[in-house]
Amino acid sequence: MAAGMAGFLLGSAGMFATMYSTQAILPELGRDFRVSPAHAGLTVSTVVIAIAAGVWIWGPLSDRIGRRRSIVLASGLLVAPTVAAGLAPTFEALLACRALQGLCMPGLLAVGVPYVMEAFGPWLGGRAMGVYVSALVAGGLIGRVGVALLAAVVGWRWAVGGLAVLPAAGLVVMARSLPDVGAPARSGRRGGGILGQLRNGQLLRIALAGGALFFTFVGVFSYVVYRLEAPPFGFGPAVSALIFLLWLLGAAGPWAGRLADPIGWRSAALAAVAASGTGVLLSLPDLLPTLALGLALITVAMFSGVTALQLGVAASADVDRGAASAVYFSIYYGSGAFGAYVPGLAWQAWRWDGVAGVGLGAVALAAASLLSSRGTASARRRASRRARSAPA
Repeated sequence: MAAGMAGFLLGSAGMFATMYSTQAILPELGRDFRVSPAHAGLTVSTVVIAIAAGVWIWGPLSDRIGRRRSIVLASGLLVAPTVAAGLAPTFEALLACRALQGLCMPGLLAVGVPYVMEAFGPWLGGRAMGVYVSALVAGGLIGRVGVALLAAVVGWRWAVGGLAVLPAAGLVVMARSLPDVGAPARSGRRGGGILGQLRNGQLLRIALAGGALFFTFVGVFSYVVYRLEAPPFGFGPAVSALIFLLWLLGAAGPWAGRLADPIGWRSAALAAVAASGTGVLLSLPDLLPTLALGLALITVAMFSGVTALQLGVAASADVDRGAASAVYFSIYYGSGAFGAYVPGLAWQAWRWDGVAGVGLGAVALAAASLLSSRGTASARRRASRRARSAPA
């Protein structure tokens, strides 16, 4: 079991490294291709939009062919477009490669949420989801800090294209060690699957809260590199990219998973939303210590909140969990795509105050979604009790 989980975590980290491989080098891409900050941000939002579309294929497909086969297949398919991204001759070609990467990723990312709980949940409980999120954190660090530092030495093309080694290694290891969890539970009812989960009010509110948190996180970290290169900071690209070392705080994921066991996923997620809002406010002064502290809080909030919310996704559906994951991630990554672009427009108009303003609006939406989901969950429990007590 331990070897299987290690292989799965390697594959997950490799996938996540490719997802945000351009985020820390947006200014360099802008200079190379002569595009604006908001347009450079499309290298992030394009892959995120493609993920949001791809989950509709991979989620239900994993319910049919099995989680293990979907995960291994997706990791293998990711290799070619990652190599091609490093060779892209034009900005449009780069966006096309990023879109192809995004279409491959849900086979591992979206399918990973139900797979973690089905394969490793009985062994580790809520902590299993936290360990999975920590692997994504490690991949994100490689994709951001590693790419930025390597790009400063050999150029961004080698740095971005070289990441293909990670999904290739994940493919080999997972094909050998990944445990099979058997046939996923399916409703078998007409109108089930995706259509059934689209009527799941609790799932939709969880997805909206997760998407709002992700919008803030992507927006802040996509455009803070522009802020750090501008006065009064004036750092170079490699130094600015070191701010992504704050991703190490994503190790809070397993802690959030353990915390969610006694207090519930919703309470843990609300605490994360409050931390995210506080972090955005702390980032407003032009002071490096408060900026770093604010970004640290946003990072902890993101990964602990996502851990708690993904536990909520698992709890919101007993069957067709691949379809539930597809609905969740389509909203989650669709919101992230806006987070990579809309704050760029705010940056161009109002600088950091604009980025922080749209981030605070998203945090407020996350809080409202979670508070309203409490009533939905209570209604579902009452309906379930009435159904059990009704005469046959």
